[in-house]
Amino acid sequence: MAPTSLSKSELLAQEVQALDANLTQISLRLLARRHMLATAESCTGGMIAAACTDLSGSSQWFERGFVTYSNEAKAEMLGVPPGLIEQHGAVSEPVARAMADGALTHSRAQVSLAVTGVAGPTGGTEAKPVGTVWFAWCVGGETHSEMQHFAGDRATVRTATLRYALKRLLSLLPA
Repeated sequence: MAPTSLSKSELLAQEVQALDANLTQISLRLLARRHMLATAESCTGGMIAAACTDLSGSSQWFERGFVTYSNEAKAEMLGVPPGLIEQHGAVSEPVARAMADGALTHSRAQVSLAVTGVAGPTGGTEAKPVGTVWFAWCVGGETHSEMQHFAGDRATVRTATLRYALKRLLSLLPA
């Protein structure tokens, strides 16, 4: 039997269904523990918060989102030490972790996720090329972090960041 190929709109529909399924599971896990989620976003500019609030009933589990695109916003809104940004750069593990911790400190949430990256097409360096994204999640009093590299244009990098952040959050939340 020959493999079938899906149209671009069919692939997009599958991606939306997978994202909705992850968000539904995240919401159920947060609701079961009466926990709230806060997001701290740089390169995604609020896309993660928007995806969360697209789900009906999200006010029961989504507390707030911080869009901290500039270094100043990271410091002012989340309490990320400017020296940390100067020493490691905005796209770094220490800054992502500080963003996730700051989202909890500056909200009423018990769970947070943070993203900071280089979406492109400009801004990349040899050490941090376009597509480099640092993630951090605070779940159950523990902060987890990791880096991913995504290929593609700006929209693709940002969308991949959104999908990965939520998929990994789901894996960290107790079932």
